[in-house]
Amino acid sequence: MKTVLVILTQANLMQAQSNESLSATMVLATFGCQVKVLLKDAALSLLKNDLVFDAKNHPFKLGSNMVDSFEFYDLSPIYIEQKQQHHPFVCQTQHEIEFIELNPEFIANFEHVLYW
Repeated sequence: MKTVLVILTQANLMQAQSNESLSATMVLATFGCQVKVLLKDAALSLLKNDLVFDAKNHPFKLGSNMVDSFEFYDLSPIYIEQKQQHHPFVCQTQHEIEFIELNPEFIANFEHVLYW
């Protein structure tokens, strides 16, 4: 089984980019890859799931709504860098989180790394 680390950096409301990367991540998980997701920088906004999809204002489903379904794709826990553990979106999330140190040793645990 292939092991893949997906590092997401796009904000929740960067809809086309974040939706494409989230969709690709879920496809990988569906078709036999062991996928782990790291949210960093602007992608931490994907943890804020109190936004409501409004078809009049949003052409695509909100990325945070897609993250809510991670547990069904075995994409939990979501990795967060330890240095961002006190970020408001991290502190307020209901998602299962694991704090990691992003370094070469951590990355060496994966066969592939995708950075979006």
